[in-house]
Amino acid sequence: MIVRKEDGAGGKYMVDFLRKHVISKFNSKVGEIALNDMDDSTDFHPDYILTTDSYVVDPPVFPGGSIGSLAICGTSNDLSVLGAEPSFLSLSLILQDGFPVDKLEKILSDMEYWLKETGASIITGDTKVVESNIGIAVNTSGVGVRNGYLDRNLQVVREYREYPYRWVRDSGLANGDVIIVSGGIAEHGAAIMASREGLEFEIDVKSDTYPVWLFLRKALETGGITAMKDPTRGGIAATLNEMAEKSGVGILVEQEKIPLRDDVKSFCDVLGLDPLIMANEGKVVMGVVAEQAEDVLRILKKAGQKDAAIVGYATSEFQEVVIETLIGTRKILPSPMADPIPRVC
Repeated sequence: MIVRKEDGAGGKYMVDFLRKHVISKFNSKVGEIALNDMDDSTDFHPDYILTTDSYVVDPPVFPGGSIGSLAICGTSNDLSVLGAEPSFLSLSLILQDGFPVDKLEKILSDMEYWLKETGASIITGDTKVVESNIGIAVNTSGVGVRNGYLDRNLQVVREYREYPYRWVRDSGLANGDVIIVSGGIAEHGAAIMASREGLEFEIDVKSDTYPVWLFLRKALETGGITAMKDPTRGGIAATLNEMAEKSGVGILVEQEKIPLRDDVKSFCDVLGLDPLIMANEGKVVMGVVAEQAEDVLRILKKAGQKDAAIVGYATSEFQEVVIETLIGTRKILPSPMADPIPRVC
């Protein structure tokens, strides 16, 4: 038996691999969130959460960003979707012997820029140089801090129903919650594929790499968000299925309401790719109590997420994720076995 690339590609294969070989050996619980919960971050103190992520994206510089911007934004986003303010990061670099210094400078400059935008700081790190064809790999860990936006959000949620968590959990959906997607999907996956295949001139799309905290804090302040997840590997199909399964509800979404740029859709159609399972790096899928959904949507748009949309709702009528297609039929939207684009983040 060997490790396959699909075992780290964000779909059902990866979940099965982790549960069988990793979590079975190391499962632990320090705070509210256990390793076995497989949430985006975990708490180790009532006011602090921790996450870690490794980045091997190919190519390391792509339209709209680089492995540097991806590392800062991606790690920050894993903290943000639990309602924490990204604050402290570690940085580890693994560099190939002979890696171009000018490309490294570009990557580090991207990190510097997004750290300033988020207000987070790198406070420790490590560097290794290896004799292999790895190019560059980056690991970042991050600590997020409880804040007034999160506390306000939880207060509003509890005005409408019981909510047992101290953080916004991906398992927090309940019957009737409205599902919002914060913007156009599949843009990161399309940008990586176009760059990798030399098709940048066929489609003018840039990665959506972005720190979601910059708009989430206003949405949290409005209040009513019950569940959040950033739809990276496996796209919104994997994210919706994970949220539904963990929450014990079904989700109905309408395909025509899912925000998707026309050029991204055309690009995916030409290459036979499904945008619903392609990676995003600056979007959020969230559940909101129905009474607050329109207010949260309005705030997201005001905060720059002009394509944010209500796409469906959680239901107790079934346990699956069901999509209503463009022709009005309904079908189950399964979680992908793996992201269709390897080394996408």
